[in-house]
Amino acid sequence: MIVNAAAVRRFALSLPETVEKEAWSMPTFRVAGKMFLTIPDDQSSIAVRCPRHERAELIAAEPEKFWVPPHEAGSNWVRVRLAALEDPAEMRDILRDSWRQAAPPRLLETSGE
Repeated sequence: MIVNAAAVRRFALSLPETVEKEAWSMPTFRVAGKMFLTIPDDQSSIAVRCPRHERAELIAAEPEKFWVPPHEAGSNWVRVRLAALEDPAEMRDILRDSWRQAAPPRLLETSGE
């Protein structure tokens, strides 16, 4: 399975109570009203939630995979280049982690996430 925007969308929508909603002219994905994923215009990358203290480590360790555009520097988001992902399992782990950061405790308890 190739990691592309279609694969990201399919997996994101399989996560409990996830809905897709267009915002800023791009697909965004939310759980309990909180956004955890966007697929920007060219669909070559995704943006996911990531605590700032972890983000710097990710970017330093794998700059070819993770980056932050200047306008998102103050946020808790990181971009992920889809072509740099090792395999679909890595994509699923990244999406699950972002989903967990947005999901309410009741979903975390019942979903086994």
